[in-house]
Amino acid sequence: MRFSLLFGLLLAGNVVSAVAAPSQITFVSWGGTYQAAQEKTAATPFSGGDVKVKTDSYNGGIAQIRSQVETKNVTWDVVDMQLSDVTRACDEGLLEKINPASLAPAPDGTPAKSDYTAGGVSECMAGNIAWSTLIAFNSDKFKGREPNRIADFFDLKNFPGKRGLRKSPEGALEWALLADGVAPADVYKTLATPAGLNRAFKKLDTIKSSIVWWETGAQPAQLLADGEVAMSSAYNGRIYAAMINDKKPFGFIWDGQVKNIEGYAIVKGTKNLKASQDFVRYATQPDVLAKLAPLTANGPVRKSALALVDPKVAPYLPTAPANQNGAIDSDIAFWADHSDDLNQKFAVWLGQH
Repeated sequence: MRFSLLFGLLLAGNVVSAVAAPSQITFVSWGGTYQAAQEKTAATPFSGGDVKVKTDSYNGGIAQIRSQVETKNVTWDVVDMQLSDVTRACDEGLLEKINPASLAPAPDGTPAKSDYTAGGVSECMAGNIAWSTLIAFNSDKFKGREPNRIADFFDLKNFPGKRGLRKSPEGALEWALLADGVAPADVYKTLATPAGLNRAFKKLDTIKSSIVWWETGAQPAQLLADGEVAMSSAYNGRIYAAMINDKKPFGFIWDGQVKNIEGYAIVKGTKNLKASQDFVRYATQPDVLAKLAPLTANGPVRKSALALVDPKVAPYLPTAPANQNGAIDSDIAFWADHSDDLNQKFAVWLGQH
């Protein structure tokens, strides 16, 4: 009798302990200051509840996610992914579907789906930020008149100096067409034609001898600071950090910025689906996204979040209304279809004198 009672008490205690123990999810992002900002604004505050958030980092792509799903050994739960990777992974059935109705509404009650900017929410992703590749310049090189249009990047006469460009066709080809008079809405349609592609390369030819090529995100700010280039393509967050933290005399040309969206996706087969969904809902709340913006200079992809951002920071954000004139959204489908061919043609062009 006493043994049965003792066994029952022990069993009950174990059940209580099991119920009380918080579950854990693994949140994966890109490391560095960006992930640190996500931990500060989302992961750590969320961990105060019934779910603990463990963090990990990766270098993008979908290979690791595919491997986990195919081997049924899913160790990641929520992953910060670029829209292009989300699209591929979703098509392959590697991600859970995300119902926009499950996301937090805007403060005024507007449903999340209507609160997102174009492309900010998709079948398998709840967007959090937009970042951009744009042209930045060293203000010390242009005391009289600062450049403010994408065409100025190609104007060596009125805006002399070396130009920095990432060694990739992405961005370079779009800017060449914009500078040559193609409307933002027609850039990818034009680039998809042999004549349009030839037009882009001919425009790049006009500055080819003045280009300094870069390959890593840290290089443009250094090239500008050292005076090796007067203007350079760059990731907006890197230049913002140099301006705010290091007081560098840099400026942005928002005209022609190429915006890229990323957000949160849930790995198919996670054992923590409900907790993962709860985390995604929390991390994409407008007030949480608004806190992330000044730490990263990435623009919130929810309209109500943008309204909550410190007005001093808004001018530096890719999604700020004032920065949309002349902007284009990176066409994920276009680059998925044409990247191999264009990378090959770009390599041939690079080798030509």
